[in-house]
Amino acid sequence: MAGIYLHIPFCNSKCIYCGFYSVVGREIREKFVPALRREISLRRNFFDTLPKEQQTIKTLYIGGGTPSVLPIATLSEIVALLRDNFSFPDGAFEFTIEVNPDDVTKEYAAGLKRLGVNRVSVGIQSFEDTHLRWMARRHNAEEAGEAFAILREEGFDNISADLIFGFPLLSMAQWESNLKKLTALSPEHISAYQLSIDENTPLERLASKGHFIPADEAACSLQYSMLQSLLKEAGYEQYEISNFAKRGFFSRHNSGYWERVPYLGLGPGAHSFIGKKREWNFNSVEDYCREDLFEIRQGETLTESDIYNETLMLGLRKSEGVAVEKLLKSCSSAPRFFEGSQEIFNRYLSAGFLIKEGERIKIPPEKYFVSDGIIRDLFV
Repeated sequence: MAGIYLHIPFCNSKCIYCGFYSVVGREIREKFVPALRREISLRRNFFDTLPKEQQTIKTLYIGGGTPSVLPIATLSEIVALLRDNFSFPDGAFEFTIEVNPDDVTKEYAAGLKRLGVNRVSVGIQSFEDTHLRWMARRHNAEEAGEAFAILREEGFDNISADLIFGFPLLSMAQWESNLKKLTALSPEHISAYQLSIDENTPLERLASKGHFIPADEAACSLQYSMLQSLLKEAGYEQYEISNFAKRGFFSRHNSGYWERVPYLGLGPGAHSFIGKKREWNFNSVEDYCREDLFEIRQGETLTESDIYNETLMLGLRKSEGVAVEKLLKSCSSAPRFFEGSQEIFNRYLSAGFLIKEGERIKIPPEKYFVSDGIIRDLFV
């Protein structure tokens, strides 16, 4: 199994919190596909070191930025490039694209369907218009509902939606309302993220000047608990700390990340991973689109401790936890690392911050909110 992530580095406006690389403006967009063609030519053999049966692309994810700012004709050209250069299965594979609600028209949704897209991720974030304006989102609550209805009418039966919690404007009553409005739409998948202050964002600049004070952690914890309980009541299974799905609708692409499946990232700012190597493209669409520039990325070879810590962290983020056998086989030093951490493991097991079920170690759901601290303590 292998995956491809394609980063579309364009937006029509920047959200207050977004730390993902993107640029506003249309001038350079026409140069993007030729630049992508050059990168694909350089990377078409990325998966060749894998056994032949593992080179087939099982998941394709187009994210950003805002992929839905590109016309269907451009997306069609991009998909054709990918199909010409990589091995895709004859049948269905998971093909996800992120969309902004205000970009979704009947014609656009039909175009995505013709492209073979079978999973759509909609950035709703909130059903409170005052909050959407504060976030600098381009849509309103009504448009979010309309976009969802259009996607259903066009035959999409695998829709994911995003929500944000943990910011000072959000009351418990509003958060409950957001969750109930979203579950009433019945998406197959829901991702919910606590607002964070990322580098080089408008929110970071506001915070540095004292114009933004993060929400109280106790309030954020209560909102997270409400998220867990209301989505469970609505029939969603929490399969990862920030992700919930109806049975059979886990994100296969994101699950690949958590299982350390090889993936190729294309486009400015995209990351790639295979074996012991991780690479990332520079955050510059201008450099990416220069015809004379061929070195657009940097990378690293993961150390034994990197691999062990990554396997541990990604496993403990999932509801199924990490298999001890997998952890011990993650690298040659893993048995020594694991043995050296037994005191900390046992302390967290005794305190109920970890549980052991068979040969798997898990963080119990009621402790997910403090999982980052637990995982950091277990690193070697």
